[in-house]
Amino acid sequence: MSEDRNKRDGGGSDLDERVVFVNRCAKVVKGGRRFSFSAVVVVGDHGGRVGFGFGKANEVSEAIRKGGDCAKKEMMRVKMVGKTIPHDVIGVCDGGRVLLKPAPDGSGIIAGGGMRPVLEAAGVRDVIGKSLGSKNRLNVVKATIAALQQLRTAEEIAATRT
Repeated sequence: MSEDRNKRDGGGSDLDERVVFVNRCAKVVKGGRRFSFSAVVVVGDHGGRVGFGFGKANEVSEAIRKGGDCAKKEMMRVKMVGKTIPHDVIGVCDGGRVLLKPAPDGSGIIAGGGMRPVLEAAGVRDVIGKSLGSKNRLNVVKATIAALQQLRTAEEIAATRT
């Protein structure tokens, strides 16, 4: 259910908004079933900034809008070396565990599930990803964001050692 949406942000920057997953929940009431929806949305500028949001509403479009608004507020910067990540990293969130490794130029994004939209929106071009734990897409997205937050460049590591 991955859907691409290129939107213009109020600030004037191009942001890529991707719907990773839409979940339908049913509540049984006296008159029948009442449905509500939740959506996991990833937003990025393909230049090193990415964020994710989780929106809930009684309509799909409203859930996606809420998730997109939340994602724009929670954007973070990803540290990259060229088109790839600086080093191997493992991200964990609940049952979701994700392994990310740098890849040579031209490899592309070798990852699936909830990892691919996050890495594409962040602007990472060459990376190898493996989901080690849960297949729940929300937890995989959270684990991928956690892994990207752990990245440090060689200069940052050298500065902490001196």
